[in-house]
Amino acid sequence: MKALMIGGTGATGPYIIDGLLKRDYEVTLLHRGMHEADLPAEVKHIHADPHWAEKLQEALEGKKFDLVVADYGRLRRIAEVIKGLTSRVISVGGALAIYKGWMRIAEPHPWRYMEESPVPIKEDDPLATAPGVDHFSERARAAEQAVMEGHQQGYYNATHFRYPIIYGPRHPGPAEWCIIRRIKEGRKQIIVPGGGMTLISRGFAENMAHGILLAVDNPTASEGQIYNITDERILTTREWIRIVAQVLNHEFEFVEIPFNMLRHDFTNTPTQALFPYHRVQDITKIKEQLGYRELVPVDKGMELSVKWLLENPLVRDGEIEKSLGDPFDYAVEDKLIQIFNTAKEQLTQQFWEAPEAEIAWRHPYAHPKEQSDQG
Repeated sequence: MKALMIGGTGATGPYIIDGLLKRDYEVTLLHRGMHEADLPAEVKHIHADPHWAEKLQEALEGKKFDLVVADYGRLRRIAEVIKGLTSRVISVGGALAIYKGWMRIAEPHPWRYMEESPVPIKEDDPLATAPGVDHFSERARAAEQAVMEGHQQGYYNATHFRYPIIYGPRHPGPAEWCIIRRIKEGRKQIIVPGGGMTLISRGFAENMAHGILLAVDNPTASEGQIYNITDERILTTREWIRIVAQVLNHEFEFVEIPFNMLRHDFTNTPTQALFPYHRVQDITKIKEQLGYRELVPVDKGMELSVKWLLENPLVRDGEIEKSLGDPFDYAVEDKLIQIFNTAKEQLTQQFWEAPEAEIAWRHPYAHPKEQSDQG
């Protein structure tokens, strides 16, 4: 059997490729050639840019595959180009751009979209369908639709996955670096907007690959399905920072500044800490239909991610680090912390000097002190 992996040099790809090889697939990897992962020698390579239909058509002309796993590039164009080249497609997209309200981060009052985003959110819950609001969301929806239309038209058997925030070795934009660099540079305090209590679905790369491979093994059960997939354990932002710090034997002092006291474009904290409301995907469907369970627990996955980044640190002020959206401007952070702590101290003092309120709380159930005749 022949499998084509589009993308595959990032976080999840090598795990998927390893699983395909163990299932006796002859694997061809199509990627741009910008990064070369440490893959077995038997994996064939095609260097082409999957963002462009012409490049894909040229690279795949005359080739046939039993399976295509599309994990990178412009999925809408891939869905069109591979018609007639394969009978089975497994595609990957992101949940962040799909669900209603999830892309509304950098707005003055983004938490008002909480009412549009159930917790946890299921595959058939409201999607972000309003035109002209966010171009990236529109393209993500169109990509999903293109894959499923190819399935409905009978070109191939398709399954689509909505990935959460991914972490793991080789990730091209590792948010954990924002925490690691602060620790390496001796930071003792870290700003956690809203107390860091937002719940965020994340997925360790090997767990996500495991879900893909379950679909490979169950083509009938997963036929025509769209699946959420995440780690089973959902972390708050606070837990996420603490787990990363624990790997490095570090403990932060959390400075808990309310969201509505920060500018909506505030960036002096790990970017994922800026999500003001929960982004939790329901994974009941994939657990029930495909038997998904995470292979690697969160603590272990974070440890592997952090250790990989220590061995492969980002270039200071390099392009990848800049893409994280964190300026690492400690002078600004310290100034904000000082202002907030001063204001908090003044407010606390005034609060405790206010007249003490009378609080009369009683247990709602009866607690008779003497036995009565009423049974």
